[in-house]
Amino acid sequence: MAIARATIKGHVVIPAELRKKYKIKKGSRVSICEGEGGIIIIKPLPEDPIGYAKGMLKGDTSLLKALLKDRREEARRG
Repeated sequence: MAIARATIKGHVVIPAELRKKYKIKKGSRVSICEGEGGIIIIKPLPEDPIGYAKGMLKGDTSLLKALLKDRREEARRG
């Protein structure tokens, strides 16, 4: 856990060791999530979200197979 102080404008400095660890640099985007009782997480966003997501579903064909099976059954019923 790290502690930071907010400025009058609401800016909060992420400690240097955490910026290095999560590759956060000038211009990096982060998501800020809230939960019960306050802000619970600041998470760095990927610089290239499309490239980051590429291959996430690779090899997972179960959903596609189920959809195709359902469509074939529908076609048989006419």
